[in-house]
Amino acid sequence: MPPARTGVADYSEALVRALRKHAQIQVNPGSGPVDAEIYQIGNNPLHREAYRRALAEPGVVVLHDAVLQHFHLGLGGEEDYVSEFVYNYGEWNRGLAHDLWRGRARSGQDEIYFRYPMLRRIAERSRAIVVHNPAAARLVHEHCESARVEEIPHLFEPPAPVDPVTVIERRADWGRFVFGLFGHLRESKRVMTVLAAFGDLRRIVADASLLVAGDFVSEDLTRAAAPLLSAPGVIRVPYVPEQDFWVYAHAVDACVNLRYPSAGETSGIAIRLMGLGKPVIVTAGEETSRFPETACFRVDPGVAEREMLLATMLLLAEGGAVARRIGREAAAFVRERHDPDAVARRILAVASSDHTPRMRHLST
Repeated sequence: MPPARTGVADYSEALVRALRKHAQIQVNPGSGPVDAEIYQIGNNPLHREAYRRALAEPGVVVLHDAVLQHFHLGLGGEEDYVSEFVYNYGEWNRGLAHDLWRGRARSGQDEIYFRYPMLRRIAERSRAIVVHNPAAARLVHEHCESARVEEIPHLFEPPAPVDPVTVIERRADWGRFVFGLFGHLRESKRVMTVLAAFGDLRRIVADASLLVAGDFVSEDLTRAAAPLLSAPGVIRVPYVPEQDFWVYAHAVDACVNLRYPSAGETSGIAIRLMGLGKPVIVTAGEETSRFPETACFRVDPGVAEREMLLATMLLLAEGGAVARRIGREAAAFVRERHDPDAVARRILAVASSDHTPRMRHLST
């Protein structure tokens, strides 16, 4: 839960608010009877205790990342990791597990690590798994065919009103059209590609800007990105708390939210910006397949990524009507499909139909 600086923490806080309209909720309770448990699990060592408790006291797991490879890399030592890898993929892959452990410094960008989500144990133990997109559902079933998997949209909780004067003041010197890149800045968010494509765009549209907001998660990426971050038009801010995030989100004209390799996640940042009516550029794939074609822009991963991204950014920067139309479609879609009350009701339905006849309170 907040103040942890993660999207899952922000989601959990919003979900608790939505759930409390319909049930009695305890957050991280101690021992004692509850009717059902709801666990929030992501690909981050911060979820260590939630993961262990979800195995010890099975309940409903909301799986925010369908690749727990990096979580297990940070959970223990080499033998623990290898043992878990073998549990998932068989004794014949023990040597591969040792190789992956020894090369873990490259795990944030090497696609091979994303091929092994290591979901079998949590899928087998949980009474139900809630995911946010069909890619995550497929990965869970690949690890446990008998798992009960429910695809429920990632909720969008509309923010409190933001003072428009504050927004205007914040972006006063930023340029005519501003793109935003938000969140934990890691290799899989294609940070270098985004910076390079923006550099190309800036040579065509001199009054475009790029806001890069968030903390870098690796020293290698920090060093590699440094020269591009000092380029004309790039605005750099570190991690911003929730209230400031919404000011920056209102201040940008569009959001770049790429993911490759993907961990099967649905980006909370993409949902938030779409909910505000901002056009969002996403990576094409199963994870974003529920978004209508008219509500976002898609970029293919691979050799054409930078060129497609540049073309999309150019279209947005030079065609204000296009940006506004996509933004309106995005906001309408998110309001309809990602309503927090509807999401809470569906999660409660999964929890209450799971193994108990009635619902008194839950732990999350």
